[in-house]
Amino acid sequence: MASGKEIRGKIKSVENTKKITKAMEMVAASKMRKAQDRMRSARPYSDKIRNIAANLSQANPEYTHPFLVKTNAARKVGFIVVSTDKGLCGGLNTNVLRAVTTKLKEFEAQGVGIEATAIGNKGFGFLNRIGTKVVSHAVQLGDTPHLEKLIGPVKVLLDAYQDGKLDAVYLCYTKFINTMKQEPTIEQLLPLAAEKLEGDKDTHSWDYIYEPEAKTVIDELLVRYVEALIYQAVAENIASEQSARMVAMKSASDNAGNVIGELKLVYNKTRQAAITKELSEIVAGAAAV
Repeated sequence: MASGKEIRGKIKSVENTKKITKAMEMVAASKMRKAQDRMRSARPYSDKIRNIAANLSQANPEYTHPFLVKTNAARKVGFIVVSTDKGLCGGLNTNVLRAVTTKLKEFEAQGVGIEATAIGNKGFGFLNRIGTKVVSHAVQLGDTPHLEKLIGPVKVLLDAYQDGKLDAVYLCYTKFINTMKQEPTIEQLLPLAAEKLEGDKDTHSWDYIYEPEAKTVIDELLVRYVEALIYQAVAENIASEQSARMVAMKSASDNAGNVIGELKLVYNKTRQAAITKELSEIVAGAAAV
């Protein structure tokens, strides 16, 4: 049995760990609220630009943007993998990277080539470890995502798709459901799915006056639309990260409290055993005299 001094040292160590996890829980809770507000404020913009893109694509059927053209068989696909820069957020990264691995194996079994863009340190390191070709990456985004940091790495895949080098692009991230639930999501980003470009349900048709021309306007708008989808995915992932970290740190603090209780019980038993032994020695010595 460990001595009382060793057990006191363990209790002190676990108490220090509990202080750290409790502080991290409070910080994550504060950041989580800001991340959720940022995520919700980005949703109206995404919805509005989606409706405008849908109406423009329906109003000018003689021109079809490359983002809307579907291919019959994929020869090479691209993946945009959104993960976190830091750990200590439970199984958040593990779940989304497991889903990515399953999808990659499906394409590899079909003989489809794969290129990837990593957003976040964890995904970047994972893709390198499994040997996936990473054509661009963005790391150290911080708690507030900035679109100018995302455009460059993502544009590599968008340009490759427009040039016909890729047949599809998939977006992989963790979708925020609520504080206790985050869902790993893999959705097709390009070509843009028909259900994502559902315009207004009204019966009237849209007619636009384009300046300078329809092609220029639609090209620019659809690129902005895709960038809005990616920004929204990153914002959702950051909100999920802070929520998962808060829950993980709360669980760690609770577990530390349980460990401290068990160690104190062991310490008391050890101390009582030592006292009993000393009393027994005193009584035995007195009887011998």
